[in-house]
Amino acid sequence: MSHIAIRRFCHSLAFAALPLLGLATASTNAAEAIKPAPAFTIEQLKALPQDGWLTNGGNLSNQRFSPLNQINRDNVAKLKGVWRAGLKGSALELRHNNQAQPLIYEGVLYISTGQDDVFAISIDTGETLWSYQSGLKDSDALVCCGWVSRGVGMGDGKIYIGQLDSKLVALDQKTGKVVWSIKTADPKVGYSFTAAPLYYDGMVIIGNAGGDMGTRGRMRAFNAKTGADIWTFYTIPGPGEFGHDSWPQDKNVWEWGGAPIWHTPAVDPEAGLLYFSTGNAGPVVGGAVRPGNNLFTASILALDIKTGKYKWHFQEVHHDIWDYDAPNPIILFEANYNGVKRKGLAQAGKTGWIYLLDRLTGEPLIGIDEKPVLQEPRQATAATQPVPRGDALVPLDIPYAPENYELINKGAIFTPFFDKPVPFTPMAAVNWPPSAYDPSTNLMFVCATDVANAAVANATQYEKPTFSQQFLGGAYVGAGLLRRGLISAVDLKTNKIAWQKQFNDGCRSGQLATAGGLLFMGRNDGRLEALDTKNGNKLWEFRTDAPINSAVSTFQYKGKQYIATYAGGGLFGAQKGDGVWLFSLDGTLNQLPTVSAAPNPNPTMQGGNAAAPKAAATAPAGRVANKAAGKTTYMGVCVYCHGETGTGGHGGGAELTSALTVDAIMAMLSTGKGQMPNFTGALSVEQMHDIASFVKEDLIIKK
Repeated sequence: MSHIAIRRFCHSLAFAALPLLGLATASTNAAEAIKPAPAFTIEQLKALPQDGWLTNGGNLSNQRFSPLNQINRDNVAKLKGVWRAGLKGSALELRHNNQAQPLIYEGVLYISTGQDDVFAISIDTGETLWSYQSGLKDSDALVCCGWVSRGVGMGDGKIYIGQLDSKLVALDQKTGKVVWSIKTADPKVGYSFTAAPLYYDGMVIIGNAGGDMGTRGRMRAFNAKTGADIWTFYTIPGPGEFGHDSWPQDKNVWEWGGAPIWHTPAVDPEAGLLYFSTGNAGPVVGGAVRPGNNLFTASILALDIKTGKYKWHFQEVHHDIWDYDAPNPIILFEANYNGVKRKGLAQAGKTGWIYLLDRLTGEPLIGIDEKPVLQEPRQATAATQPVPRGDALVPLDIPYAPENYELINKGAIFTPFFDKPVPFTPMAAVNWPPSAYDPSTNLMFVCATDVANAAVANATQYEKPTFSQQFLGGAYVGAGLLRRGLISAVDLKTNKIAWQKQFNDGCRSGQLATAGGLLFMGRNDGRLEALDTKNGNKLWEFRTDAPINSAVSTFQYKGKQYIATYAGGGLFGAQKGDGVWLFSLDGTLNQLPTVSAAPNPNPTMQGGNAAAPKAAATAPAGRVANKAAGKTTYMGVCVYCHGETGTGGHGGGAELTSALTVDAIMAMLSTGKGQMPNFTGALSVEQMHDIASFVKEDLIIKK
C-alpha cells in the first residue's frame, strides 16, 4: 500500500464514528433528490444570501455577509457539528491546495477540490449525491502555486468548474455529467483556471491564472448553455489598445506580461459594470526588461459586462517588482462620504492597504496620494507609488535588520533591489483568502500576514519564458523572519482600523460576517472560529481534522441556520483533508481532540492536528534514493517556497546551499525550521530521503 493510500485509510478510520463518512459511490437517487437552479435573475444574485449561497462571494457584491441571525453572539457557544462528509480522498497530495467556498441551493451543497473534482452533498444526510472526477494528471497542468480550486459556479441547471488544464466545464446539476467542455487556452504554456466561475445573465465569466508562468491575462465570458465565446478582455493591452504605451515599444515583452485573475469578479447590475483586480507583471521580479507602468498589472478594472469593453482602471502598484499584486476579491458597498451616499469599491492589496474607489468612475473615495519612492534605475522603478490615506493593515518597514542582511531604507515597502538580495516588507500582506463586509456597520474584515521577504533580480529576465518553470527574472530569497497573522476590522467610511487581533501564525483563511454579530474564519491548525464583530473577541472554536483556508458559507434550510466549511488544507506544506463540515445549534458532534504540535516556532498546524515528530528522520540503512521521485515531490511541495533552482520562491524560503547534507535536509523536513513546517505525517521517511538526495546531489550542484 502506498504512503498516500495509508494516509487515506488512516484518515477514514479516525472518523469512522462520524455519520456518513467515506461513501464510495454516488446515490442512485441523486437526480430525484436535486432541484436544479434556474437561470438566476439579477435580483436573485444581488440579494444577500439567506436560503442558499448562490455565488462564490454570496452575492454579486462579493460581501460574504449573511442577514441571518439565528446563530448569534448569545448562542454561538452551543454550535456543534451536524456531519462531516468525506470527498472520497480527493486532493490529499501535498501539491493540492483546497481553497473552495461551498455553494448551496435547495438542500444540496456543491464543492470542488484542488484536483478539480466536484461533489454534490445532501444537507439532510451528508450523503454524496454525485461526484465528478476531473481525471487530471501531472502532465495536464503547468501551475505556479499548487493545484488550486476556489470553487464552482451555478446557474441554469448547471454547475461550472474552471480546471487547471484551462478547460471550462459545465456539469448537469442533477447528475454531475458533463454537458459541455471547452478548452480555452493551452495549459502547456501556463494557462489555468483557479477562480470560481460566476454565472450572470446567461453568461459564465472567469479569468485565467498563470501570470507567474509567462502568460497574458484575460477575463472571458461564455454562453452558459453552450460554452460559446461571448467576449474576451486582455489585461495586458496589445498594440493600438489603450495602455499599450506603458510597455516597451521596441520589444514584445507584453505578450507574456502577466496580470492574471485569481478571484471571482463582482458586478453592479445598475451600472452594467464588472469589477476585478489583477496579478503581477512578468517577469515577476525582473523589472529592467519591461520599463513603464506595465498596465493593467496590479490594477483594479471595470468592464462593460455585456461587451467586455474597458471602462476604467486604477493601478495599485506601478511597475511591480515585489509581487504586490491584488488577488483578494473586490467588494462592492455603499456609504456616506461628506454627507453624500456613494457607490464604493474596496480591494485589500498585498501592499497591506485597502484601496477605496468610486465604482462608477474609479476615483478615490477618501484619497490616494502619489508619493516618491526609493529608486533603482537598473530595475526601471517607477518614480512614485499610490499610497492610500488611512491605516495600513501591517507594518510597512522592518524595525530591526535581519541577521544576514544589511537593512536599506528600513526595508520599507517599495524598497528596490537588483543584483544583491535586499529585504523589504510586507510580503503578500493580504493574499487570496476573501474578505467580508458588514453593510450595517460599514466594517470590512480582512485577514493579513505580517512578514518580510527579500529578492534579487538576474539576467534571466531578458529571456523568454520557458514554460517549464516560473517566469521570475530573479529569485525570492526570504528574509528569515517569523510571521504573524492579523485579523482587522476596517471602517470603510474612514479607512481606519476599528479593531485588530494578532496570532503567531500567518492569516490565510477567508471570512464570513453575519447579522448575528459574528465573524467566522478558519485557522491553519484546523480550527473554525467565531469572533465578535464588535471587538474581535473569540466566542467559539471547533477543531476539525485539517486546516481551514477556504471561506465559510451560511444558509437557512427548513427553518434552521447552518454553517458550512471545507477542511481541506489550502497552503503549501500543510496537512490536507477531504472533509466538508456542517454545523448548527442542534448539532451533536463535538470538536476533535488537540494533538501535540510540532516543536518548530511557526508550524503550519501549530497547536493543532499536525504530527509531532519524536526525532529527526534519517535515511534508511542501505536504501538507494529515488531522485526522480524526489524531484517530482520537490516540484509539487517545495517549489513555492524554495523555487525551481533552490534559490528561493514566492513563499520566501531560504536558499538551499552546498553546506546542506542529506541528513540535514531530512532533519528539516521531519522537524521543521523557522517558518518551515514539519512534514512528518505528510511525507514518508522514504519520500524525505528522495527529496533530500535530489536537492543535495542534483539541484544544488546544478546551481
